[in-house]
Order: sequence, then structure tokens, then C-alpha cells
Amino acid sequence: MQVLQDNLATLYEASELLKVSLDTIRRWEKKGLIQAYRSMQKHRLFSMDELQRLQNKYLGHGVNADFKVLKSEQTSITAIELFSGCGGMALGFENAGLNTKLLVEKDKNCVKTLRENRPSWHVISSDISLVDFTPYSNNVDVVAGGFPCQAFSYAGHSRGFEDTRGTLFFEFARCVNEVRPKLALAENVRGLIEHDGGNTLKTMKQVLEELGYKVSYKLLRAQFLDVPQKRERLFIIGIREDLNIDPIFPKEKDYTISLREALKDCPSSIGAKYTRRKKDIMSLVPPGGYWRDLPIEVQKEYMMKSFYLGGGKTGMARRLSWNEPSLTLTCNPAQKQTERCHPEETRPLSVSEYARIQSFPDDWVFEGSVSSQYRQIGNAVPVNLAFHVGRCIAAMLEGWFDEKNMIAVSKIPEDNLEIDIPEQLSLAI
Repeated sequence: MQVLQDNLATLYEASELLKVSLDTIRRWEKKGLIQAYRSMQKHRLFSMDELQRLQNKYLGHGVNADFKVLKSEQTSITAIELFSGCGGMALGFENAGLNTKLLVEKDKNCVKTLRENRPSWHVISSDISLVDFTPYSNNVDVVAGGFPCQAFSYAGHSRGFEDTRGTLFFEFARCVNEVRPKLALAENVRGLIEHDGGNTLKTMKQVLEELGYKVSYKLLRAQFLDVPQKRERLFIIGIREDLNIDPIFPKEKDYTISLREALKDCPSSIGAKYTRRKKDIMSLVPPGGYWRDLPIEVQKEYMMKSFYLGGGKTGMARRLSWNEPSLTLTCNPAQKQTERCHPEETRPLSVSEYARIQSFPDDWVFEGSVSSQYRQIGNAVPVNLAFHVGRCIAAMLEGWFDEKNMIAVSKIPEDNLEIDIPEQLSLAI
């Protein structure tokens, strides 16, 4: 049997070559452990190298991907970060060699976290609408920020800069307009792509173009970028029109980091606790399992009215698996709809485990109550994901390119956010 171009095989070919069932490969894809591509004939294709690596990992024969907080050499690139949270993006940028000149954050506990860990950072604790950015005009390379996704009122129907007034995106765009950086970088959840029928993203793109920036965007999956977590984030890059620069995005790896690898030697810490009855129920759930693995009467007790409703509700009574990346961390590991139970011990993930999964270093201190610490970590940009984005920023502004770890494109088609594939193929989204 002939394996297709670039060691890619169809679902049936891969199943026969690896001696695993079709359902097993489908399950690996559904779990976000492997990537699927589409040929020009719309056939679903898989990388045999990637499948073999995953199979060996499950059989215990493979070499595990090491987990570490990534770091690189220093650059002269400067940045401003808005909506900084507890520092995930700023730390990732620092590890990538960027120099953050200003951080703006309103949440008091996040500000305490930033100042405790990096006293040298200039942090403004204020409502962003009150901050004047003109002192940084033409003196900073990058303006970055992960603003909350908000719908816009199209009162003027022009869908321009003024139509976004009153939203946090307007403040992001105002900072870009006042500073005039070489690059503007916006980060948001995957849902922004479909938000308000796609109009919200379209408006953001139009506003940045109105301000003089060429815009590209790409959905990045953290589990393929050295983060032990299945987490998707949309990154929008605006390049100032006077610069002859093509956008560069991180290239996804062909491996993932399991929870076992990530939590190895993780220090103990405070964390949420279950009630006695909930602990009894969660103790019945196997690693990687959820409410459907409970006895039927316990299912009804735990799920209550949800038991009789439609939908999979796969986050309920969910215990994580040692052999896979974590599910996306939420702001509360013991929340009924999005449970994040330890793979082996019957308890929610601790604060230090949360931080590890978001690729923070163990010495990063989070201020505030336990619930505030979970919220800060859950809302953060994974540090290693930000590192890879930061290295792409450095490549764009310093004029170099790492083909192994990056994708450079002149244009990203808006109907296909994933492009790091062979020329004749497209990712199956």
C-alpha cells in the first residue's frame, strides 16, 4: 500500500498500517491529539509520523515530549500590553526576548500579581479609557492585548473606528492609533470568529485597516505549541502599511505534552475542595471519564434535570487523563459544568497544577483569594503559546525566519484559518 504525499495517509490506510481501529483514529482526532488534513479531493488525511508517535506514546514505547517553560535570547523589541491579567502574555513575550514598557490592568489582584513577580514592570492600575498613550507615540514596536469580545452597535452603519466607541476594542484601537506601533496584536477566544455572525471580527479588521494596518489572523491550538492543554485562541496581527513585512505565525508541532509530563514533580499548593458527597461521586469516575461512567442512579442524582436534557454535557463530572493534554482550564476547576478533576486523586486540580498547565514557572506567585488565583490563571494566555507568538514578532521585526517553527505568508485566506500544511492540502476544520 502506498502512503500519500508527505507521509500522509487516508483514515483507512492509517488504520491498516498501524493495526488500530478506525474509531481509535477518529477518537484521537476528536480529542485534539492529532491533526487531520483534506486533500483536493476532500479526502481526510493523517500524518503517519504523528500517528506512530501517538501510538507509541499510548503503548509506552515512545519518547515523551519534555515539558519546560521556553526561553530565548534578548531582543531590542519593545511592547505595550493592554488587559494584561496576571501576566501570561507578558511573561511569554519576555521569555521570547521582548521588552514590555507598559502594562495596563484594572483587576486589583492581577495588578498585585504583576507587581509581586516583576517589580521592574511599569504597571498602570486603571480603567483603560482613562489612560493617555500619546507619550509612547512612535516609540514602541508592538501594542498587544486580549480584550473581551463584545458586539458593536452599527448606528452609523460605517462600521468604523467611531462605531466601536464604548467597547474595549475601541480602547485597544485608540492605543494603536495614538502609539502607531509597527505591529498590533490582538488575542481572543475562538468564538470571535462566529460572534454576531462574523460581523464583530469583520469590524475589528476594518477598523485596523482604517488606522493604516494590514490585517491577518490565525487560530492557534495551544496543545500543538508546547502547552499541555487543549486550548484554542485567535490571534490577529496588524502590520503598519509603510512596512514591507509579511505576517508570521507559529507552526504547530507534531507532538503534544501529556498531563503526566506536565505535572511531574509539581509542587503542592492550595486548591478547591469537594464536598463529601461530591468526592464520593467523583471517586467512581475513571481517568478520562465523565458522568456517563457513573452508575445510572448516581448519574440521575448528580445531573438532576440535566440528565433528561439533550447534548453530551461532557464537562460534567469530568476526570482528566494522564496520557493527554488537559482540557481547557476554566476559572473554577470544581464548577459542575466544566469539572477539572485530578487524573488520579479525587480532588480538583490545585492552583500550582493550574499554573503548570498554563506553562507558568513554579516561582510565579498569584495574589488574592483562591478563587481569584484560579480566575487569573484560567483567563491567562498560556506562557509558552505567548512565547511562540513573541518569537514570530521578533522574526517579523528583525527580518529573520525559522522555517521549522514558523509560517510566513503574504495573505491568509479568511475562510481557512489553518495554513501550515502541504501546498495541495487544507486542514479539515
